[in-house]
Amino acid sequence: MISTPDRRRALELVEEALAQGARQEKACELLGISARTYQRWTREGGIEPDGRPEASRPAPANRLSEAERAHIVAVCNRPESASLPPCQIVPALADRGEYLASESTFYRVLREAGQANRRGRAQPPRRHAKPKSYCATGPNQVWSWDITYLASAIRGVFYRLYLVLDIYSRKIVGWEVHERESAAHAADLVRKTCLAEDVTRPGLILHADNGSPMKGATLLATLQQLGVVASFSRPAVSNDNPYSERLFRTLKYTPAWPQEPFENLDAARQWVHEFVSWYNGSHRHSSLKFVTPNERHEGRDKAILARREAVYEAARKRHPERWSGATRNWKPIGQVWLNPDQPVSPENPQSERLAA
Repeated sequence: MISTPDRRRALELVEEALAQGARQEKACELLGISARTYQRWTREGGIEPDGRPEASRPAPANRLSEAERAHIVAVCNRPESASLPPCQIVPALADRGEYLASESTFYRVLREAGQANRRGRAQPPRRHAKPKSYCATGPNQVWSWDITYLASAIRGVFYRLYLVLDIYSRKIVGWEVHERESAAHAADLVRKTCLAEDVTRPGLILHADNGSPMKGATLLATLQQLGVVASFSRPAVSNDNPYSERLFRTLKYTPAWPQEPFENLDAARQWVHEFVSWYNGSHRHSSLKFVTPNERHEGRDKAILARREAVYEAARKRHPERWSGATRNWKPIGQVWLNPDQPVSPENPQSERLAA
């Protein structure tokens, strides 16, 4: 909608352009109006006012009156309805042979009356803040751990696999298999893993979900003694712990995964031992430019990727006609982020970020 002063100014500009020899259609186009609109505005020698703001608009025939809206609020505030939502009030009224309005109208009227709060003693859903972001630029800076089930030969009975993963190198730095979930088992695993990886300085981040073993007092006390910082996912949000979830998928979809349940606890531990040896030492990880977690963890990935880049460059020199652009990017992955706040920045294209 264009106001009358703006119309008058547009007409002056068009008339000035016409006086300079411009075409009416082109002059109107520059102002964002059509020649037909310009002709309508100048009809009968003056600017035709816009009648839309003052147009008479009759109220919708189906609109509730103020008395009806007040009656709906009063019905909702009756003692027998005060703790019920409209989705229960409306059917109850219908059972008594009374219809006032639809459920959506009840909600709208209550919202406009400032009474669109939760009824009864139920608390509104809590909004949990996204976990803090952490950046790993080397091994043993940020770990992720979780527990998964391993089926036993007894129906309904499962072994628990505890796995601790370094998100920078994807190396499984610690694991154990037990018959039950326990914060004490988790505490022992973290203590052994820190000793195995020679983690002595405080500041290591250990991320987990909200399971009871992850938040048990025994584990939290152990983390405090070791100087390990605990980090937790939001409740029921698996994306906040993506590295452990992806590792469990790799574990259970590998071709070596047994077709039958594990006969006993020792059989489960033996299989996991073999899987960890293969995963850390032989599995070329797609997120690490296809080097193994051990190579990444020990810092040997840079030399390996440099040799691959040299091989590709040599192949390109031998047959330049087979290459339409640059060779494959074998630059090492730099930073690895856990639950990043922002996407990958152009200044750091080598960083890898997995969102929540």
